Amino acid sequence: MSEIPPITRRGLLVGTTTAACAALLAVGAAPRARAATAPGRLAAVAAQSADGFASVRALGLTGTTGGVAGPTVTVNTGAQLADYVGRNSPYVILVSGRIEIDGMITVVADKSILGVGSTAEITGGGLQLGSTTRPGNNVIIRNIRFTHASDDSISVTNRAHHVWIDHCDFSQGYDGLLDIKRESDYVTVSWNHFHDHSKTCLLGHSDSYTADRGKLRVTYHHNFFDGTDQRHPRVRFAEPVHVYNNYYRNNRLYGVASTEDAGVLVEGNYFENVAHPVYSGYDDSGPGRVVERNNLYVNSGAPQTLGTVIEPRTFYAYTPDAPSTVPTTVPAGVGVGRIA
Repeated sequence: MSEIPPITRRGLLVGTTTAACAALLAVGAAPRARAATAPGRLAAVAAQSADGFASVRALGLTGTTGGVAGPTVTVNTGAQLADYVGRNSPYVILVSGRIEIDGMITVVADKSILGVGSTAEITGGGLQLGSTTRPGNNVIIRNIRFTHASDDSISVTNRAHHVWIDHCDFSQGYDGLLDIKRESDYVTVSWNHFHDHSKTCLLGHSDSYTADRGKLRVTYHHNFFDGTDQRHPRVRFAEPVHVYNNYYRNNRLYGVASTEDAGVLVEGNYFENVAHPVYSGYDDSGPGRVVERNNLYVNSGAPQTLGTVIEPRTFYAYTPDAPSTVPTTVPAGVGVGRIA
């Protein structure tokens, strides 16, 4: 076996060893779905861990582990993908190559959906985590390109909790690229590249859906919002939402919007050519609370702030990078093919 180059913290989140990740994602394409029985692959999955809200012990889980307890399979068709993500047992599902789907495929609990190499893609449709009768809890999605979705690229909904979405590439969808709503909770969105789209990351279903209050605890860190127009994220009711070390560049409408009494901490981000980096209230939605600290605003407007927000450190430990490093480290580390 050839030597695997080391993976830094920026290339892979805390807790994943180089050898483990390489063993997991170096699986080649297969002509049909097949079980992977090599013990090393299962050990590799076990070595992974999320940070941020997805790492928090809550709601009966000790963090987000995905399909670690189940077998590993490789899929390369939409039918295979829909089959395995809908099964009522844990699976590690390796996506090989480009898969075309129609509409939204429902993902149920205890799944890891991981792209192989740098060519894994889901196009034409998207993934919905959970239905009203089948929860989408404890799900990991990593290293996959999402394009041309007919609705959302990923929808975390219907009380799904403990979700980690990491090192993906999102573009050219119909509605939202990554929406989190309907009482979902304990989610981390990290090291993703968002581009060529307008409505990027919605957090909270609507102004009238007050059941989201006290839920929707989400961490967004080290994402690249690259020329996308809005919703990075747009937040209703949630608290706390932690937005740190993201790179905002050329966002035409705004960066972050906190509305309907949400509580959002905006920390250590780099805003470049963003006229409205942070809003409190937006459109017909009432104001939300925003605390901003240690952000850099380059050729950008002044942030709106309001009130106080619960500290994310009451839930988890973290060490933010200096915001001056973000324009270099984030583009170099986001998206697919970085953890293969």
